[in-house]
Amino acid sequence: MTEQTLPTNSTTSRTGQKVWFITGAGRGLGTDIAKAALAAGHAVVAAGRNPKKVAQAVGSHKDLLAVKLDVTNPDDAAAAVQAAVDRFGRVDVLVNNAGNFYAGFFEEISPQDFRTQIETTMFGPMNVTRAALPVLRAQRSGLLVTISSTAGIAGGEFLTAYAASKFGLEGWAESLAPEVAPFGIRSMLVEPGFFRTELLTPESTSYADSTIEDYAERTEQTVKTWKSMDGQQWGDPAKLADALIQLAELAEPPLRFAAGADAVDTFEARAKLLQDQADAHRDLSGNLAFSDS
Repeated sequence: MTEQTLPTNSTTSRTGQKVWFITGAGRGLGTDIAKAALAAGHAVVAAGRNPKKVAQAVGSHKDLLAVKLDVTNPDDAAAAVQAAVDRFGRVDVLVNNAGNFYAGFFEEISPQDFRTQIETTMFGPMNVTRAALPVLRAQRSGLLVTISSTAGIAGGEFLTAYAASKFGLEGWAESLAPEVAPFGIRSMLVEPGFFRTELLTPESTSYADSTIEDYAERTEQTVKTWKSMDGQQWGDPAKLADALIQLAELAEPPLRFAAGADAVDTFEARAKLLQDQADAHRDLSGNLAFSDS
């Protein structure tokens, strides 16, 4: 993808309609974001592994383009972004939403599954963003929305693979923000708590096989608890989608958005923990410089 692939004009830019490019749009939060963007009068490029299923999930609309995208495949990402430009002339809001969840204790998650988690939920957004950035730079405008998680703010047991990918995503997106800001490209990390999406369904969550006796009881209890939460989460993904449409209209969207009351609690607890840890050994921390000779 290069600047030369951009058309010389764009109907959407003249009318004020924005073009939203949404990954993982075939189900869950991605579908809700696509529907909300269309309802707000925007054009939507809805991306997923099976574009027919994506189109069925989002529903027929004159301003909808469903495209094939496996986020782990850079060629797919380049082709999907080019299809967006060919159809609508530009990309205004990129929503990196596609993801999955490999759950389990670190010793029991296979190296391959751990790498697969990283490939999808960390390198996947990088692949799509790398494909889209030349378009956004040429426009001198755009918004990068990265759907992270409270697991990217605070880790926890059974989350080693998922949290590792989300912590990496956080550092990447936060560091990318000042790199692209001079080109008029804004950035926003979204940190959802528990929402009634499809993340905990069998289609999205894979549990590591219980193979180590020391973890067996905790594994059984944790899997049982999480399975019981599926479909019972308090957060409404449709309301989150509407909130993202509102935030995208701000001149300066927040670098991080705590999505949900539980996410706010996580932010506050993490901030307090970091402050407490900074204070705990402040004298020792401040006495590590070279001594004056």
